[in-house]
Amino acid sequence: MNLKIALAALLLLTPALASTLPDFQQPLSIDSEAFFTDLQSSNVVYERNVLVQQGSLTIRADRLEVDGSAGKGQEIFIASGSPATYSQRMEDNSLVEAEAMEIRYDRANRILIMAGAAELKQSGSLVQAARIEYNIENQQLQAERGENGRVRTIFAPEALPQPEKKQENQQP
Repeated sequence: MNLKIALAALLLLTPALASTLPDFQQPLSIDSEAFFTDLQSSNVVYERNVLVQQGSLTIRADRLEVDGSAGKGQEIFIASGSPATYSQRMEDNSLVEAEAMEIRYDRANRILIMAGAAELKQSGSLVQAARIEYNIENQQLQAERGENGRVRTIFAPEALPQPEKKQENQQP
């Protein structure tokens, strides 16, 4: 029963996580202080102060490995850091932020996998787990605990309507 409640709770977070399509139609840029490329295997490694941007999607990391062996548009980005971070502005203008020791982004399938002290935040709500997988295309979120841990979900309280203030010095 608790598992069903937790899964339902996670599903409540996912509709607002839907990505804005224009981000994926924009050019992808990568900045770093150093990089190495192996043209034969189509692998590239960026190091130190790495910044990946595509529209509002931003990934920051200490190191980024790009596996381009499957071809253009099919790259796998593996960002690592202490922690590596991800952020993206959604269609409803909410900001999704995530961090983990490793963030793997499958560009073709639009899947984000965060591993190692992973957490994902949106609109004051939070999911913490050893591993979080987010399928951007299908709007599905899955979190898994580590060996000795648990998945934690914290929901932000809804804002209560504010009572109207009486105006002082009203004259009849």
